[in-house]
Amino acid sequence: GEVCNMINKKYNEFLPSMQSAEDLVSQVDGLSSNIDLLKAGIENEVQRDLNVAVAEFTELKQQLERDTLVLSILKKLQEFDTAIKEYNTALLEKKYVAAAQHLEKARSSLRMLESRRGFELKILKALGTELTVQTQNMLYHLGEEWQKLAVWKLPPSKESSSLESAMRSELHLRTVPPKEEEIAGPPVASVLQAFAVLGELHTKLKIFGQLLLKYILKPLISYPSLQPFTEEQSDVFILRFKSEEPNLDHSSPMEVFDKIKLILEVLHKYLLNVPLEQPVEEQKDGRVTLAELLGDMIWEELSDYLIQNCLVNSIPTNSSKLEQYIEVIRSTEEFEKALKNMQFLKEDTTDLLKYARNVNSHFANKKCQDVIVAARNLMTSEIHNTVKITPDSCVGLPKLPDPGARDRSKMQKTTQLLQNDMVNLENGTKLSQYTFSLPTCRISSSVEKLMELAYQTLVEATASTDQCCIQLFYSVRNIFQLFCDVVPTYHKENLQKLPQLAAIHHNNCMYIAHHLLTLGHQFRYRLTNILCDGAATFVDLVPGFRRLGMECFLAQMRVQKGEILERLSSARNFSNMDDEENFCAANKAIRQVLHQLKRLGKVWQDVLPVNVYCKAMGTLLNTALTEIVTRIAALEDISAEDADRLYSLCRTMVEEGPQVFTPLPEDDKNKKYQEEVPVYVQKWMTFKELMIMLQANLQEIVDQWADGKGPLAAEFSAAEVKSLIRALFQNTERRAAALAKIK
Repeated sequence: GEVCNMINKKYNEFLPSMQSAEDLVSQVDGLSSNIDLLKAGIENEVQRDLNVAVAEFTELKQQLERDTLVLSILKKLQEFDTAIKEYNTALLEKKYVAAAQHLEKARSSLRMLESRRGFELKILKALGTELTVQTQNMLYHLGEEWQKLAVWKLPPSKESSSLESAMRSELHLRTVPPKEEEIAGPPVASVLQAFAVLGELHTKLKIFGQLLLKYILKPLISYPSLQPFTEEQSDVFILRFKSEEPNLDHSSPMEVFDKIKLILEVLHKYLLNVPLEQPVEEQKDGRVTLAELLGDMIWEELSDYLIQNCLVNSIPTNSSKLEQYIEVIRSTEEFEKALKNMQFLKEDTTDLLKYARNVNSHFANKKCQDVIVAARNLMTSEIHNTVKITPDSCVGLPKLPDPGARDRSKMQKTTQLLQNDMVNLENGTKLSQYTFSLPTCRISSSVEKLMELAYQTLVEATASTDQCCIQLFYSVRNIFQLFCDVVPTYHKENLQKLPQLAAIHHNNCMYIAHHLLTLGHQFRYRLTNILCDGAATFVDLVPGFRRLGMECFLAQMRVQKGEILERLSSARNFSNMDDEENFCAANKAIRQVLHQLKRLGKVWQDVLPVNVYCKAMGTLLNTALTEIVTRIAALEDISAEDADRLYSLCRTMVEEGPQVFTPLPEDDKNKKYQEEVPVYVQKWMTFKELMIMLQANLQEIVDQWADGKGPLAAEFSAAEVKSLIRALFQNTERRAAALAKIK
């Protein structure tokens, strides 16, 4: 049964389905071949027609673009032509704003045409030339109108700027009532608006501003006698100057501000109060007055000139006048406010007002500058103009105000402490009132004035603000530091050549150092708190001044010593005095030295302090005596005649040497110092012992030696005495015995 079922399924079910599938396959194969034929037909015929269509479309598109571009260019050319025609019409009717706007439209059209790449039309160059010609034509007409509005009458350009040339400057402004504007010409606004549209307003206004500054505003500031003078006629307003006798060398800021305000008010009324509707460069809102534009151009230069030539001169030179300067500040504020109302200035504070308000700083700077200039002038003046300083002198010591309450209480506490610990010194030795005083001498009058200047400046500092006080204090320190640099350099040649000037400079330095010791202490509690903590001192400058004076004087002393030694070198070593020629040479050398010392004694007389004078003269005389002693002691053979002549030369030195000591003009007062020569001349006793030896016999020399305890032994060594004995005496037994006793 299963076999039958299987066979039945195979032949009754499977075979028929297989047959239908094979039929389907054959149908699909036929359909596929038809599709291939159709595809080949499309590729061969339809594709070719499509490519042709695309190419045609692209070409049409490009043609359309070219036509559109040509059309737009033709449209722009038409716009350019229309703008130029309308411009010409407006210009003939003197409608300058409309003409300028049409020109700008033409320029915009031309700019658009020039930006089209691939269309470099030859006509564009011609259009550009035409536009330039028409623009210049327009500017010429506007320039003519502008010249009618503001007419300058100026002095010849070759003339230098002076009061006379300023007097010949005039500005004529046209004044036409509104009803007559149509007859007389275009209004001011249309001319200026046209300039603005063309972008030429800035240039015109800049030229006007520079002329205004040069010929009107700056002369008004510079010349106090110059006064603005206005004259109004039927159709013109004339601005000129007249001259009046000035009260001061410099105008006050209030007067200058009033003059400038008058000028600007006139300009604002007749020329500059014009709002410009078209947008101007850097103006976002599109509305700006001509006054504001002019103010932007000239204000910076005008304010700088006002500061340098007006406000600088008005800065007080004394702190007591600072309060009065409030009027200047108020006047400056009112001046700026008036300018803002006329729209010359914007609503922010300018450098002019900042400068005026910062008066304390400027006062300090000016005061410091004046002090340094005055000090330098004193330093470079002649040194030899002198004044006499005595212990009683109180040069340049001003009467200082009492210290503040704070300092007074501090001082009272200190006084109480001192009183509690006070030791009774009533029976002790009292110091002279002149113990710490500067000795009597002569100083340069310029240095006395310099010291007074320092005191006056410090007094000024005590009444000033903290910042000003500090600046003035350090200016005084700068004075003294400047002295150390300027005086030795500026007067270098004279200080080296002239002994008197070297002595005066020495005194000047000591005088300044003397004051510097207490200068800071005198003002310590009167200066600002910043300086009260120990900074207010000048003591650190004292060693430098002392050194400066000493070095200059010692250099002069070295010069004088050199001259003394040079003169003594011509004495031929004081040998062979029995030769008349040698004796004359030695005598001449001695006389020259004495003459030099007497001359120095005269030029230093009443100049150097007595103690310094005596030390200096004693040192120089000692140099001469030391040289003579050394030369004579070195001689190997001295005959009796040589000894007599050497003695006579030495006697000349002993007799006339003390006479060079003349520190005071009164001769009777000088005897005291002439008698004290041994105190100032170290080798004086040595010289006298040498004279004794030149005239003594052997026994007297031995007695003077006194076994090394006599006066001769105090001045000469045993070897020197033996050498002199051998030179003076012949070789005998007595000489040998005497030499044996010199040990």
